[in-house]
Amino acid sequence: MIKEQYTPKAIEAEAQSYWNENNSFQAKEDLNKEKFYCLSMLPYPSGELHVGHVRNYTLGDVVTRYQKMLGKSVMQPMGWDAFGLPAENAAIKHKLPPAEWTEENIKRMREQLKSLGFGIDWQREFSTCDPSYYRWEQWLFLRLYKKGLVYRKKSMVNWDPVDQTVLSNEQVVNGRGWRSGALIERKEIPQWFLKITDYADELLDSLDNLDDWPEEVKTMQRNWIGRSHGAEITFIADDDSRLKVYSTRPDTLMGATFLAVAAEHPIAKKAAKQNPEIQKFIDDCKHNKVAEADMATMEKKGIATPFFATHPLSSEKLPIWIANYVLMDYGQGCVMAVPAHDTRDFEFAKKYDLTIKPVISAIDSREWDYETNGAFITKDGFLENSGKYTNLSCKDGCEAIIHDLEEKNLGHHQKQYRLRDWGVSRQRYWGAPIPFINCKDCGSVPVPEDDLPVELPTHLAPDGKGSPLKDCPKFYKTQCPECGKPAERETDTFDTFMESSWYYARYACADQNEAMLDDRAKYWTPVDQYIGGIEHAILHLLYARFMHKLLRDEGLVNSDEPFTSLLTQGMVLKNGVKMSKSKGNVVNPQEMLDKYGADTLRLFIIFTSPPEQTLEWNDSGIDGAHRFLKRLWSLASNNQEIISECLNNNNRDFDWKSASKDVQSARFELHSNLKQVEFDMSKYQFNTVVAAAMKITNALQNVKSEEPGYKELIIEGVSALLRLLSPITPHISHFLWRELGFGEDILEATWPKHNAKALRTDSITLAVQINGKRRAEIEVPSDAEKDAIKEIALANENVKRHIGDNGYKKFIVVPKRLVNIVV
Repeated sequence: MIKEQYTPKAIEAEAQSYWNENNSFQAKEDLNKEKFYCLSMLPYPSGELHVGHVRNYTLGDVVTRYQKMLGKSVMQPMGWDAFGLPAENAAIKHKLPPAEWTEENIKRMREQLKSLGFGIDWQREFSTCDPSYYRWEQWLFLRLYKKGLVYRKKSMVNWDPVDQTVLSNEQVVNGRGWRSGALIERKEIPQWFLKITDYADELLDSLDNLDDWPEEVKTMQRNWIGRSHGAEITFIADDDSRLKVYSTRPDTLMGATFLAVAAEHPIAKKAAKQNPEIQKFIDDCKHNKVAEADMATMEKKGIATPFFATHPLSSEKLPIWIANYVLMDYGQGCVMAVPAHDTRDFEFAKKYDLTIKPVISAIDSREWDYETNGAFITKDGFLENSGKYTNLSCKDGCEAIIHDLEEKNLGHHQKQYRLRDWGVSRQRYWGAPIPFINCKDCGSVPVPEDDLPVELPTHLAPDGKGSPLKDCPKFYKTQCPECGKPAERETDTFDTFMESSWYYARYACADQNEAMLDDRAKYWTPVDQYIGGIEHAILHLLYARFMHKLLRDEGLVNSDEPFTSLLTQGMVLKNGVKMSKSKGNVVNPQEMLDKYGADTLRLFIIFTSPPEQTLEWNDSGIDGAHRFLKRLWSLASNNQEIISECLNNNNRDFDWKSASKDVQSARFELHSNLKQVEFDMSKYQFNTVVAAAMKITNALQNVKSEEPGYKELIIEGVSALLRLLSPITPHISHFLWRELGFGEDILEATWPKHNAKALRTDSITLAVQINGKRRAEIEVPSDAEKDAIKEIALANENVKRHIGDNGYKKFIVVPKRLVNIVV
């Protein structure tokens, strides 16, 4: 029996208990059903859910439950992205091991997620810090090493001397470490790399196959990979060393007036030995900002070396400069400078009074003032001041110049990428150990597969002064697998993007202890719907795509891409800005759950904004969502006896023509909204689905109970309404479905579909316009011809009055919509 008052706490606990006892969301491989794998990006276990989490996982749950009602075999798993710097920093702050802090946070967040009623298969849960998980990551790394896709080399990095670790460019703020505030140094240290560049072409080209990804995300990845076509050009230095540069504009080669090398380039180091001023400049460059945005805007600085290089075609001697805007990891740390046709080179040449030689002309460059306008940049001009190449088009000039360079063995066509190999080493403790042993005699030696996993000691408490692994002899000290002599384990740990780049596949077979993946991964992958923030558009999503292709080439999965469809949900704002503690505008989801219940919070989040757009939090909105659920409750409670009676009588052959006009009108509203919902739900326009549910509720409540056909309308309408709302507000829908006698479990019910017959009407209402102004409405038979419509319209008193005695010039009928009379 449905009580008069809606008490969400009680019914939500009851529904969740039912789902738990019946394993309602345990995913099963069923070859007789279409599968649907829905996944929201796994959370970092910070300890508390925020509203962004709630939105992300609510969207995923709505999709999952909807697909289940379509009869598919569905899976929605959950895990924890547990390794990483935030956990280590929190452990430093609280003076305890990260493992302990992380486990407590997971426990708390798991309970919060369960309280929201998410249809998660918890039997597949794991944390990325579980040795049973990262063991297989280590195994794959060793396999890739054997295939030549893993290597170790010295690399220039951003080194934080306080935190004793490498920072990404994004973690360097105004030249200082984002956490420590220490002045960052450019330092060369050994790093492990994955050869993602071997897959650059496929990663780029296969973006065209991702039809259900946002175009914005695909564009960001295309730009990040940054494939370009040009030429590698060789200049010969004074000491006969070969300086190789890459240029996308070989047609401007005759305009090169100097070379610029990075501060770490061998030429720069050689020059510094003879000149303390050059050494000081190089030292200063170690503190330069290296983020791309900073590089573009920073002041261009340089210093001349005593060296020159010979131009490959003109044989002219060009001075070699050291410039702060040249990076060692771009090309080979050397660029040819063409000041007349490159903004950066122009700025540098003007500052140091270097030659500017124009070699490209076009119609719009005849009056070009370099002093006023700067570099002239075009790809559609003609070569000038270029010797034998003068008057060639830019395109033909490129080909001619590359041909001559090839003839002299000083250049060739080359394809280049902005993408760099993935540096996976991190000088931190809280991460998966890299499975190598460093031996003085044998070098870097792979850990034997039988010795995996290389387990991270979890009892250590870091102090922020480097990795404590080096102070843990049981971990650090070992023997070389090849020579048996004393050796040391690698103390670098994996970049946490390694863990998050393949977790989605492990969910399919999380209980598999003998292999990284089994055939269940081939059944479930690719993920049909992936959900997460657009801030992950490049790194996480690109690395996951790369890892999937590695898994495919190992025979572990049988698809090319990890995620078929991608939904990037918008941020949650309050008072127009992103929620943050510093702004004092954080909304605690737990407080909302305690006050309103999970269904109200879910309904508000879904109704307030389309998934991909920003959601603006407002308290009145959540109050409104709660009021609607109370109206739904009242609708069910007030009609419980009627529904029970109809279900017992099994009256399914009702003649709707005998229903009252109000009932027929309400039924038309019901099925017209169901028809719209079928489209909206398939496009994940969930907010309009809620709007339709509200319209249906209004239509049902506005019909009087004594109207002929009311009982039949209520049972049809409430049944459809509860199923429609079930993915969004699952607890109240589950409870009312059972209490009203529709069935044991609404999860086993099918998604409601409109009845086309209900949308057929005997009559329709047409607006009548006279000279473009609405003057009347008329009701005509739905199959009325023009003459019949004309007769009814001209008989209308309002129409007669506005036409008057002069008659009309035109009588136009727009079928099913309106009549337009011109007088």
